[in-house]
Formats: sequence, structure tokens, C-alpha cells
Amino acid sequence: MIPDVSQALAWLENHPQALKGIQRGLERETLRVNADGSLATTGHPQALGSALTHKWITTDFAEALLEFITPVDGDIDHMLDVMRDIHRYTARQLGDERMWPLSMPCYIAQGQEIELAQYGSSNVGRLKTLYREGLKNRYGALMQTISGVHYNFSLPMAFWEAKCGETSKEAISDGYFRLIRNYYRFGWVIPYLFGASPAICSSFLQGKPTALPFEKTECGMYYLPYATSLRMSDLGYTNKSQSNLGITFNELHEYVAGLKRAIKTPSEEYEKIGLEKEGKRLQINSNVLQIENELYAPIRPKRVTRNGEAPSDALERGGIEYIEVRSLDINPFSPIGVDEQQVRFLDLFMVWCALAEAPEMSADELLCTRTNWNRVILEGRKPGLTLGMGCETAQHPLAQVGKDLFRDLKRVAQTLDRIDGSEAYQKVADQLVACFDDPELTFSARILRSMIEKGIGGTGRALSAQYREMLLSEPLTVISEEAFIAERDASVARQKEVEAADTEPFDVYLAKHA
Repeated sequence: MIPDVSQALAWLENHPQALKGIQRGLERETLRVNADGSLATTGHPQALGSALTHKWITTDFAEALLEFITPVDGDIDHMLDVMRDIHRYTARQLGDERMWPLSMPCYIAQGQEIELAQYGSSNVGRLKTLYREGLKNRYGALMQTISGVHYNFSLPMAFWEAKCGETSKEAISDGYFRLIRNYYRFGWVIPYLFGASPAICSSFLQGKPTALPFEKTECGMYYLPYATSLRMSDLGYTNKSQSNLGITFNELHEYVAGLKRAIKTPSEEYEKIGLEKEGKRLQINSNVLQIENELYAPIRPKRVTRNGEAPSDALERGGIEYIEVRSLDINPFSPIGVDEQQVRFLDLFMVWCALAEAPEMSADELLCTRTNWNRVILEGRKPGLTLGMGCETAQHPLAQVGKDLFRDLKRVAQTLDRIDGSEAYQKVADQLVACFDDPELTFSARILRSMIEKGIGGTGRALSAQYREMLLSEPLTVISEEAFIAERDASVARQKEVEAADTEPFDVYLAKHA
């Protein structure tokens, strides 16, 4: 089932310097909660500056949903130190509130108002809030409080130069699309190893029926005994109407055209919501996607956008610059939701995905890859679980496929370690391959044991309190308090500049984006 990558690995071993200069960045979402684990109802803390323009600290769907962003970094330790400093500084500004350490939300009462993220009075700020209003009306606010970690990754220009013999936007984009197709075929390994949402609070279902065969604990927790990442399941944020869009990852112009088509395709379902009710706007438009960011995907091709530029226009202009991996649950065993082992594994896996042959995929085969992901998400630790390849019926034991993959990853690890003169990548490969013989070592198995004993609320409250104390006691190491205060003040000034620069009424601005 694993493609033969021996030739490409031999090439890499002869060109280790091609991997010198990998760049990465992290984004981590986390709900602000009270000491009892309930959702905070306070606004975004003023001490954290403007969520619209702050470089490191913003909000996602809700006022209570923080998002932390590291700058692009070539050094793993430094990147994680920056992320930890952002957490340390934020912890000091939250009073008695703390950061929820799990992907699935804390207890949220039926009908509880979840305030949408607010970005001020500018047109761009109001559009961001209206987009979230649309998400709430389409999928429900609760769905949008699910949190994750995004990992941004780019290979150095030297890699593309050595591998493709050129660095044109077409050659590099083709290389990243190969990576993405392999990710769709084999990326289920990420929820297998690091999925950490095998259970949900019963309040999350809000009384709606589900076909999943949940087991229930006395404290009202629903779980699947072998699940890895219910965040990635149909209970999480998925858009059924998107599966018919036919967006593929074979060629840049084809992908961009598919994305642009999706934001112009009317949806009968969303037309029923309407655009306005009693003078209040309910969504940007009633198309399948309000904007491109609404496309649900476990991985995205990206390019940094210029001011006012749509993501697809940026891709068309300059090709793929980096990819965004979106299938990481919050790591509950880390106070910052992600750790070095995960980053190093993702480096190994991304390099492997860029090296392995990846035949083009039709929209149908792309849908078929979802079968493996769903199996791993709902029953990944089940003894004897098998996986297929694409739409084929032949089945292969997951444990064997995983070990075959890690045989290749070990060789990538040796190459990366040669660059650094260490054994850090090889240690990660050795630690994680053991999870295929013993699924009890996976994140989902480890956190489920705690959840069955203490409930989701008990587990979340204990960890959030522990991490709060830890972060409050640690000094800042790479970003000074003065730098945080300067960025807070600068972000507020930048928001005021944006608001002052608006020249047209919001209705006119909205018409251009609807």
C-alpha cells in the first residue's frame, strides 16, 4: 500500500543539504474558560490588544476563542519558545480565566449565547464578524468552538532546485500538490498518533440524535472506545455540500478555478436561511462558500496574501508558497497544545509526502480517501483494523502500513539529523513507531483513560488549572514584556488607522464581497 520511495530516499541521502532551511509556523486555538470549566462570557481582554491587527494574538470564531500565531521560523525550539511566551503572557492577562486544554469544548448549556468575535467598526472588521454570523447560522455556534492546531510548512528553494531542476511557480506548485495528494492518501496517520478527542460532552449534541454507537459514562460523557479524533468526524466542522464541489489537487489553475467556482455556486440549503431578518444581516451570501476560507480541508495550499487579496488570487499570482496542515487536535499533554515530537514528526511526514510518487486524483478518489480517515477517526485503535487504497477494495492491516511508512520516515530522519548533527528526528521516529504495536501509547488512548475516570470536564479543569499555574510561574524567554506591550499598543493604533481609512458605507463594501 505504501508506494516505493527507495529511489527518492536514495536521492535525498545524496542531497541532504536540500532540506537545510525548512520553514514552519504554528497557530493554536483555545477557548477562554472560567475556573469551573464554563465558557468565559467576557470580551477579548484589552490587555491583549486588537484582535484585528495583532501579530501574535487574535480570535477565531468567538470572542472567547483565542488564536495564537508564531512568525515563520527555521528553528523548532525557537518557534516553540515563542508560542510558550505567547501563552505565558496571555495567562498573566486572563485573571482567573484559563485556557481550555482540549479540542472539544467544555460544557456549554443549551441556548447559551456564544458571542461572535468582534473586530471593531471598520468594513473589514464588520465583514469578519458577519462571516462568523454566517457560520453560526449554517453550522451552529457550538460546532465552531472546536479548537485545533494548524502547522504551516515550506520546503527550502534549494529542495525544489535540486529535485525539479527549476524554481518556477508551476514546478513548485506541482511539487506541493504531490505532497497534498499523498497527505490525503496517508495523512490518517496524524489522527491515529495524535488524535486527542475520543469523547464529547453530552451537551455538545444538544439533544440531536446521532448514528454513532456511543458508550456513555455516568457523568454524561459520550465516547467511542477506539476513536481517535471526533473533532475530525462528521460531528465536527464538515460541510456536506462541499463534497460535491469537485475541487482537486492536481494542478494550480484547476484548483484555483474550483475554489472560485465554489464561492459563486448557490446553495438551496443556505438560501433558506435568507440574507437578512428584521434588519440584521445573517450571512455574507447564500453560496456554498461565503468566502474561500470556509472550504473545509485537512490541508490547504497557501501563499501570503497582499492587502485585500483573496487566497485564490494570491495562489494564481505566485503559486503555492507553503502548506497548512489542519488535522492536529489540541495536544492535552502540553501547556501550549503542541510539542516538539509532533513538529518533528510532521517535518518527516511532509518531506516523505513531497518525495513519494502521487498519481493524480479524481474528485471521486479524493472522496474515497475519506473512508480511511473516517475509519481511523472513529475506530483507529480497534484491533485488526484494515485500510484500503483509494477506491480499491483490497485491505491492508493499519499496523503494517504504519510500520512500512515509518521504515521510510526513519531514513528521512537520518538525513535531517545529519544536517543538525543530532539524533532528534530518529528518536521521534523510534518513539512513534511503537504506537502501531501498542495503540495504548497514542494520545487518544492516554487521554480517554483520564476522561473515563474524571469526565471531560474534570480532565479539562484539572489540566487547565495545572497549565495556568505552570505558565504563570515561568519567566518570558524570547519575547519581552515590553515587546508584548508595544505590540498591544501598535495593534490598537493599526486598528484605528484601518477604521479611519474607510471611505465607503458598509453596504457598498459588502456588495463587492457578496
